[in-house]
Amino acid sequence: MRKIVAGLFVSLDGVVESPETWHFPYMNDEMGAAVMAIQAEADTLLLGRATYESFAAVWPHQTGEMADQLNDIRKLVVSTTLQTAEWNNSTLISADVIGELEKIRKLPGRNISVTGSITLTRALLRAGLIDDLHLMVHPIVLGTGTRLFDESTGRLPLKLVGSTTFRTGVLNLHYQPAQGA
Repeated sequence: MRKIVAGLFVSLDGVVESPETWHFPYMNDEMGAAVMAIQAEADTLLLGRATYESFAAVWPHQTGEMADQLNDIRKLVVSTTLQTAEWNNSTLISADVIGELEKIRKLPGRNISVTGSITLTRALLRAGLIDDLHLMVHPIVLGTGTRLFDESTGRLPLKLVGSTTFRTGVLNLHYQPAQGA
């Protein structure tokens, strides 16, 4: 069975909103390699509407290894408001998201990677569909903004299966669901 792997940039106080406004001072080759390693194990990218729209506005006009990978990879876009998903290799999922993803997980293939997409990631966590959760915790307190874990998340036992500290002070934490907790 394919795994759904989520990766998010997180501030020390749990904010995941708008990382493009605070994340880049901490970006280095170590973090780039870690992000690319997660993406290299995937053959499908799963995106919520807002992340899809922001990525689709930028990446088709970029060049380089990351741009090539994002432009070529199969993309599943979860949205009840979009009518079409025009970016190369994009398919829209607008109904029974959990059921559709459960079916897709059973098909042959490599990992399904979720990048950003906070609302979608929360829904997948609640449904027990995230197999690996990678949090890159940045040494900055933002004070305000949308946090990954809120009241809607509920109890979510996780086990730490790996961690690395980058030279910039970012903690790269890898979690999986804790069995029997």
